[in-house]
Amino acid sequence: MDRLKDKIAVVTGGAQGIGKAIAETLARHGAHVVVADIKLEKAEATAQAIAASTGRRAIAVQGNVADSESAKAMIDRAIEEFGRIDILINNAGTTRDNLIMRISEADWDLVLSINLKGAFNCSKAAVRPMMKQRSGRIVNISSVSGLAGQAGQTNYSSSKAGLIGFTKALAKEVGSRGITVNAVAPGFIETDLTKDLPAELKEMAIKNTPLGRWGVPQDIANAVAFLVSDEAAFITGQVLSVDGGMVMQ
Repeated sequence: MDRLKDKIAVVTGGAQGIGKAIAETLARHGAHVVVADIKLEKAEATAQAIAASTGRRAIAVQGNVADSESAKAMIDRAIEEFGRIDILINNAGTTRDNLIMRISEADWDLVLSINLKGAFNCSKAAVRPMMKQRSGRIVNISSVSGLAGQAGQTNYSSSKAGLIGFTKALAKEVGSRGITVNAVAPGFIETDLTKDLPAELKEMAIKNTPLGRWGVPQDIANAVAFLVSDEAAFITGQVLSVDGGMVMQ
């Protein structure tokens, strides 16, 4: 498939989990991919695997999205390597779950700085070249926790809810330049981030999901591939829940 033929995509947190599935899927649709991650060795392994399996160019770039200079350097590297950037997927994220009385200020700041400020840093760096091109696609990976809240996740839910507001505001800013900005809100997805959740929480999640199962990273990647394609050219400022029906707006 070549719906994204020769597009240049940067995927943050792209070394594993949802980010890896997104990077692989965009490459299968014809894009060249920058796998951006703080874990360089894993990013390099992912990039090599993508290049081998798809025949598309894929490079690994190390960076910390919470640091503005590092985030800009990741975008700059993509442009140096490929000459442009067409797609930015703000996927990098982390959790530090706890009841609010037990969340340290450091854990609050860490989650907000990666999940929300990280998207700001990367988008700020990518928007300028996209505006010059008068085209671009930005997709932010939010969460059902940002739509409905989740006990024990005041920091994470706040960051993901903030990402939704960020998505809508940025969509209004850059729409006149042919840039779309959307968000995907995953439900419970089988990744390293969720594998250690308590058994009772996993059971409750399935019980509260009409489709009766957890999602897999490919479910999210498929939604992202649609939103960055020409088929979604008239969609912006939207939040697409990919959660098996867990949170219905």
